[in-house]
Amino acid sequence: MEFYFLGTGAGMPSKQRNVSSIALLHPKMTWLFDCGEATQHQMLHSPIKPRKVSTIFITHLHGDHIFGLPGFISTRAALEGTTLLTIYGPKGLREWLEATLRVTGTYLRYPLDIIEVEAGQTYQQEGFRVTVEALEHRFLAYGYRIEGEEEKGALLVEALQELGIPSGPLYRRIKQDATFVFDGIEYQSADFLGAPKPGVKLAVLGDTVPCAGSICLAQEVDVLVHEATFADSEEDHAGRFGHSTARQAAEIARQAQAKRLLLTHISARYVDQEQRLEAEAREVFQESYLMMDHQSVVIKG
Repeated sequence: MEFYFLGTGAGMPSKQRNVSSIALLHPKMTWLFDCGEATQHQMLHSPIKPRKVSTIFITHLHGDHIFGLPGFISTRAALEGTTLLTIYGPKGLREWLEATLRVTGTYLRYPLDIIEVEAGQTYQQEGFRVTVEALEHRFLAYGYRIEGEEEKGALLVEALQELGIPSGPLYRRIKQDATFVFDGIEYQSADFLGAPKPGVKLAVLGDTVPCAGSICLAQEVDVLVHEATFADSEEDHAGRFGHSTARQAAEIARQAQAKRLLLTHISARYVDQEQRLEAEAREVFQESYLMMDHQSVVIKG
């Protein structure tokens, strides 16, 4: 499982960074978080296949987060995408998207499910629990928390060998089934498994100033993706426009006891001096990393 950053810039594209879009790649699915202008073009230089994208989460309806949606949706159909595409986002998303597709005569050969979210709602999506929480921006904005299912513990091989159970297909059944039979005796599989492994926990936040919703979503996550539009010296400016500094993002990660912080949504004013943002964040939270377009980060629980 990994995050792949298709666009890490703020507001408008630059030569170094496209506008917002992040992919979450999993062996069973591909999700997008936001779909700014030219996201599908960025995909041409990535391992991501448009027809494999099954779910898109929109954080808010500012153009740098959604103007790539109509083109992506259309291209997905042209590239033989036929499976359901589910899009989550704020109220108004359905009206805008349906009007755009209708006016442009866009024909889709697959079902499109648009779900307008509200704060506090949870959804089950492809084996993951997704929680929505409101953030604080100049516009209605949300963040998303993704939680995987708890995984069964490792086989206690020595205990199985003590009973004379040889390795083979039975080991797989022990992992899958509640009970198993060996030499005519039924056993509880749980007695031969180690402690369960917690499911992965991730949080992807849209544009926001530091707020309670951010901390709630980021609580003890393995990876937090947070905007870092400005440097320390422009904290007041960031607040006026509903954004965070890198240091403020790091403070959210520290308070929430996150394991890793990935910084994105970087203003173009920091070209050639972007590392100062990472340095400022690391003064508060050491596991802070500034993302670039086409950078991937493997996720480990």
